[in-house]
Amino acid sequence: MTLVGYFPLEDKMLKEFREFVLRGNVMDLAVAVIIGGAFGKIVTSLVDNILTPLIGLLMGGVDLSGLKTQVGGAVIEWGLFLQAIIDFVIIAFVIFLLVRAINSLKRDQPTTPTTKECPHCFTTIPLKATRCPNCTSQL
Repeated sequence: MTLVGYFPLEDKMLKEFREFVLRGNVMDLAVAVIIGGAFGKIVTSLVDNILTPLIGLLMGGVDLSGLKTQVGGAVIEWGLFLQAIIDFVIIAFVIFLLVRAINSLKRDQPTTPTTKECPHCFTTIPLKATRCPNCTSQL
């Protein structure tokens, strides 16, 4: 069964949607989300299995996740909240170090100038200009 007869704009809308999805930036975003999820698992494992036990060892074996307070019938597990804050700070710092390392590997591409200043009126003009559009001086 086709809906084209009932909805004449369906073909156009599907075509636009296909073009939208297949554009480079949407596909780049999809790849980034997938890689980000995998990278998040690696960083979480690094924090949970390596850094947090070492920090606990340095702090004398303190386990913050067991700290809780009871108020009436409610149990407030503030130790888990504190542990989540510490995990966030560690994860943010590790990601900062990784991004900093990746950025240091990037090489700055030398840029060639595309504009120049008019020697008469100091207006910024294209490099190939032979006459200033502002003061009409011959360059």
